[in-house]
Amino acid sequence: MQTTNSSRETILGAIRNSLPKDKVEHPRIPHFQRSGERLKTEFERHLQEAGGVAHDVATVAEAEARLMTLHPGAKVICSAVPEIAGTRRAEDRDPHEFADVDVGIVRALFGVAESGAVWLTQEDLVVDALAFLSQHLIVLLDPEQIVSDMHEAYRRVRLDETAFGCFMMGPSATADVEATLVHGAQGARSLNLFFLPPAQMPVVPASTKTSRPEPGA
Repeated sequence: MQTTNSSRETILGAIRNSLPKDKVEHPRIPHFQRSGERLKTEFERHLQEAGGVAHDVATVAEAEARLMTLHPGAKVICSAVPEIAGTRRAEDRDPHEFADVDVGIVRALFGVAESGAVWLTQEDLVVDALAFLSQHLIVLLDPEQIVSDMHEAYRRVRLDETAFGCFMMGPSATADVEATLVHGAQGARSLNLFFLPPAQMPVVPASTKTSRPEPGA
């Protein structure tokens, strides 16, 4: 009787033997002509089609005010960004503890204009469950970090640098039940995106930096 491993090798060996003998170059990816629409405008339009809403906010204070207007009854606002504190910080803990989150706040590394999607990694979410258990999601995005299409997006994705990453396009949605579109069936019921560059951290002059003491000093 063959072991599982030998069966695997047998199958893989058969596949290798059936591969074409002549190597063929990978097809060249053509240059897809984009419309003249500005990336941010195109991104907003596709995000809206997916059920999300984009907001222009000038400051962190304005973002916090807009957050409270959108979700006035939220009791647990879990933040994974330094700009907005929320009522709870996202920390590396049991994902089940995120079950009571009303609003999750995360920052996306970049957005994709042709789909309105944003790229979120484990580092952005701190705990993956934050993006999927939160009743509502607020995503911060630097408008300068919008790429045109998935070809350009894949060039920015570094799966070798993160354990998890996903493209998220609007709130959770399904239309399997009697062809009625339902938001929030498997994730956030709403997704609001704030165009807000990362907060500028204060620059500490080199002369005031505290040097690490030498061993034995």
